Amino acid sequence: MSRTEPPPDHEQARRAKLTSLLAAGDQPYKFGFERTHTLGDLVAKYGDVEPGSDTGDEVRVAGRIRTIRRHGLLMFADLQDSSGKVQLFVDAARLESRFEDFGDLDIGDWAGVWGTVITTKRGELSVRIDGFDILSKCLHPLPEKWHGLKDIELRTRQRYVDLITNPRSMEILLARSRAVVSIRNWLADRDFIEVETPMLHPIPGGATARPFVTFHETLGMNLYLRIAPELYLKRLIVGGVEKVFEINRSFRNEGVSNQHNPEFTMLELYQAFADYFTMADLLEGIVRAAAMAVRGSLKFDYQGRELDLESPFRRVRLVDLVREHGFDPEVESEALMQIYEKKIEPEIFQPTFVMDFPREVTPLARMHRSEEGFTENLDLVIAGMEVGPAYSELIDPIDQRARFAEQLAQREAGDTEAQVIDEDFLLALEYGMPPTGGLGFGIDRMVRILADVPSIREVILFPVLRPEKPAPEKPAPEKPANG
Repeated sequence: MSRTEPPPDHEQARRAKLTSLLAAGDQPYKFGFERTHTLGDLVAKYGDVEPGSDTGDEVRVAGRIRTIRRHGLLMFADLQDSSGKVQLFVDAARLESRFEDFGDLDIGDWAGVWGTVITTKRGELSVRIDGFDILSKCLHPLPEKWHGLKDIELRTRQRYVDLITNPRSMEILLARSRAVVSIRNWLADRDFIEVETPMLHPIPGGATARPFVTFHETLGMNLYLRIAPELYLKRLIVGGVEKVFEINRSFRNEGVSNQHNPEFTMLELYQAFADYFTMADLLEGIVRAAAMAVRGSLKFDYQGRELDLESPFRRVRLVDLVREHGFDPEVESEALMQIYEKKIEPEIFQPTFVMDFPREVTPLARMHRSEEGFTENLDLVIAGMEVGPAYSELIDPIDQRARFAEQLAQREAGDTEAQVIDEDFLLALEYGMPPTGGLGFGIDRMVRILADVPSIREVILFPVLRPEKPAPEKPAPEKPANG
């Protein structure tokens, strides 16, 4: 709705109530409210009280009004906060002159109430209120209670309304939080150090992708939003930090899909004196820790199929996997990767480490110790998605310079995703980097699996969206002649 258009009748009615509150000297947007309990606290403490009981316990609670039902001189309302929902029992004999004021509240208004904890004859846990304050006036009607917002684009554009009306969206938000906390704790228990590295880079690097570019006015130079934190974390390994990780926001100037968002969250981790076999073990542990935190089990359904995270994850070489599916692995690397990415990867459901990729597609991985033309890297694939790559890291500065030079030649030939030469990183390698294993882990994709949703747009609170079509401009009303 354009700001120049008049609000619909239902919004006008709410705005009229706002005006009345202000005229009566009531502040409809309070500075705070002192609670004694959350609504979840009440459910936990009084959920087993017998029907028809009066506990005599006085409480102060606050939340958003979700329903109001009037029955003569009684009203019943549902109050909801982030921890739960409790019924309000509103008696005209108790509230007296403020009974009608309560009836003027709208669905969506925030209210603070005080009163006594009771249960109705039907056993409904309630607060019989002695008084209330409006804390914040809601000027827009909420979507219908039982259906909420269904259009996924509208839900992501108005995530605030989505969270109010769709309990499932709040469940997904909490699942993501539990997963990230579990990963942090799991790594901390194994002596990994969490760090923060720059999000603005003087040159793009750390992965093969097209970067976002911006301009720093004071320095008079281009800066690039982080594609990956890899090269900075490796500098720390050179400096003697033997176990390091970052849960980071990274940015890639690419398309938007069920699996991709230009802004995304990943775990990146490095460990000295380790290789890609060590990283595979770590990935299994990380995945299981997150699954237990969110699902409470290592076997659960994803989109109607049982996913088994309890059994050891399969480990299979890329060329063997291609051969298993009836394709010829003896092709040049670009064709091999096309076969794998288009025909095979989407069909891998159970967790699988696909191992040993062609050298040309992994410029930062170490050459394979026994397979010529391949590097020691792997992709963890679950439910048809790459969830986490891992590497035996390239630590030879001479080899790394040659790989960068190859990437630069590709970039000069028109490949905008190819990497450039990072001289400072090469200098760091020349000081000596110990044998190192590294991994990346897609938080968004893993949470999508754990939350059992088909798109990462469901697990990113505010994904990138195309702009809405603006409403046609209307001429502004003329000002009165007296100003």
